[in-house]
Amino acid sequence: MNNAAPKAEGSRGAFLLDSTIAGTGPRGFDALRHVWETQIGDVFRLPSFSPATIGDLRVKGRAAKVRDVAIADVRSVSALAGTPGDDHDAVVMHVVRRGTWTLDDPPDRGERTVSAGQFRLRHFVRPYGFQTAPHTTTKILALPAARLSPVLGNRIITGPANSPEVRLLVAHTNMVHANIADLGPAGVQAAHSALIELAKAVVQGQFDDVEPRLAPALAQAAKDLADSHLTDPELYPAMLARQLNVSVRTLQRAFAATGESVAAYIRGRRLEEARLALSAPSGRLSVSELAAHWHFADSSHFIRAFKKQYGRTPADYASSTRPAKGRPGLDGHLSAGHAPGPPAYKRASDQ
Repeated sequence: MNNAAPKAEGSRGAFLLDSTIAGTGPRGFDALRHVWETQIGDVFRLPSFSPATIGDLRVKGRAAKVRDVAIADVRSVSALAGTPGDDHDAVVMHVVRRGTWTLDDPPDRGERTVSAGQFRLRHFVRPYGFQTAPHTTTKILALPAARLSPVLGNRIITGPANSPEVRLLVAHTNMVHANIADLGPAGVQAAHSALIELAKAVVQGQFDDVEPRLAPALAQAAKDLADSHLTDPELYPAMLARQLNVSVRTLQRAFAATGESVAAYIRGRRLEEARLALSAPSGRLSVSELAAHWHFADSSHFIRAFKKQYGRTPADYASSTRPAKGRPGLDGHLSAGHAPGPPAYKRASDQ
């Protein structure tokens, strides 16, 4: 994985790839090599995979380049193994969500395995071997050594992937993936600066919580965290701030830049989940059960909030999404049909 200068100031690239179908084999590798070299290869070289990996390469992933930083999310169905073929000079970070990623360390340090829920960051100055278990999901960042080495030195940084600094960095990389195609020069500059600052925060174990460039990442990290705790009765701004190691005031200030309060985001997401439950084809909860499940004070509060959000009560909404039985058709005969459903909801964290 070679770190080289990008072709142009503000250059960027992005791609999606899915070769998870069994039997894709070398064709999957050829597709990966082509799109990788075309889009981000000038910053982050594709490794030299083992023959066994090439013969059964089943991966799904996305990658993006922001100047001299590359980000790749890789979900491997098959095991991966290999080593880059060229010397390189890059700070590389692995954040493993599922499975394991094993890396060769310097000769005196042996092999190290990054397990699910962990991250590892180090400066690589020579080719290194690696292997993964099947069904491994990993986020990989290649960062410019010149920017990170002064704070990293010869250290190898490891720790939990749910640390506040890693949460912010991951949230920011997800926003980069979602918006890279629409960024202008100023957006590329802002995205790149935040990537570098957040990577430094991981190295130092703390971030500057008053740095305005990091506010979007902080707000997104809080949203991702809230999304995973929507049924938790303790989900309040104070809990999110505590988990992200910031003050409630700092968190509220980050959300203010998005035009929404922390509490409003939590309430809106809970209402959205309740709406989806009301439109489910079977096993629907009652209004009082939904109010309790999503931690509204009582049914009245839930009904008022739902009507304010969607323009009708939960009962009216549920009735409108039920299949119409015996509804007169245009020709006077009875016909069965379905009322149009609500638009699909997609969270930022799912993108």
